Amino acid sequence: MPATYVGRFAPSPTGPLHAGSLVAALASWLDARAHGGRWLVRVEDVDQPRCVPGADRLILQQLADCGLLPDEPPLYQSQRSALYQQALDDLVARDLAYPCACTRRDIELALERLGRPKTRHGELVYPGTCRGGLHGQAARAWRLRTDLALDSMQNQAAGQVNIAPTAINSGAINNPPRPIRWSDRRLGAQAQDVAAEVGDFVLKRADGLFAYQLAVVVDDGAQGITHIVRGEDLADNTARQILLQSCLNLPTPAYLHTPLVLGPNGEKLSKQNGAQMLDTREPLAALNAAATVLGLQVQGTTVNDWLAAATAQWANAWRR
Repeated sequence: MPATYVGRFAPSPTGPLHAGSLVAALASWLDARAHGGRWLVRVEDVDQPRCVPGADRLILQQLADCGLLPDEPPLYQSQRSALYQQALDDLVARDLAYPCACTRRDIELALERLGRPKTRHGELVYPGTCRGGLHGQAARAWRLRTDLALDSMQNQAAGQVNIAPTAINSGAINNPPRPIRWSDRRLGAQAQDVAAEVGDFVLKRADGLFAYQLAVVVDDGAQGITHIVRGEDLADNTARQILLQSCLNLPTPAYLHTPLVLGPNGEKLSKQNGAQMLDTREPLAALNAAATVLGLQVQGTTVNDWLAAATAQWANAWRR
């Protein structure tokens, strides 16, 4: 365990918290408290067109109703664009990022020509069309060049530069596939070949907004986040974020991805599939429901007593 534990909960203010959101918030709070660390809240409002006015205040009130109070004032991504641009400029200067003129349809057509059409629910893997330049077309977005980023990552691993061994593939440089490997505290050993499974992913979008992957990595580094506890649906983002952490010379946190709350259709409960606003008028009921998903059975007559008991249970199961 590091000398200083810093965890965080990072909701997007596209609406109020629902039952699934509270599972992730509670788990991250319990993990911080079980480690004697600090717990931060970061409002991930970088995608302004999707944000709902006032949702941030409602989310913070819902957390407070459940006794989940951050140790510092919340940080807002919408106020941090200069830091994201600085990180992008650094990547561009080292030829690790490049401008892209492709529309989504352009990418689909390019993949079809390569005999790699997108499956119905598959990832739209960018084929690197604009790596060689825009050829007079206007830039729409900026992408990470994954092949050179993986080279940079492996060079850092060879020099033992600021990156956890569990996040490094031991294969030879320039010998694909080169999966990024890490160990999740709940899911165990994980691996993803970012170049093959994702391609050169977007860092700054065509609408001028910074992409989630870049913003979250910059903010985790700036806030000194040591442990990330979040929903299992975000596990697929981890390899991309580890790669960016390496490119930006930032440390890799420990990861724990929590079980998901499923909707009636069997898919992750979300605002998109009709998740109801979390009712915190009876906070113990909400907390007990979230604890059940996390495998905890907690007794308590007040929120503070309940949280103390839950922290003790969490420490026995997850303080590692």
